[in-house]
Amino acid sequence: MKKDIKFSTRMASADREKIRALAAKAHMSMSDYVTACCLGKRITVIDEQKELLRQLKGIGGNINRLTVLANMGKVQVIGLDKAAQELSEVSAALRSVMEGR
Repeated sequence: MKKDIKFSTRMASADREKIRALAAKAHMSMSDYVTACCLGKRITVIDEQKELLRQLKGIGGNINRLTVLANMGKVQVIGLDKAAQELSEVSAALRSVMEGR
């Protein structure tokens, strides 16, 4: 959404610093953070977000490699479809949390 109006307010410098730190922790600009808070939106912070995403990508890559090998007949994998489905569900849930739904 385009930001077309400037809004300013007065506050103590200590409060501004706390808001700035909270916005940074949420990986948001101060403007986006304050707007989300004022509109009652839930802000979820996942401290290890980058590491979690890296691990999920690695697991997904491993499942894809196993799928290719299984389709080539080089390995026999039991329950690979179930594992892929569960990974997909975990990824969707994480994406939902990160988007604040």
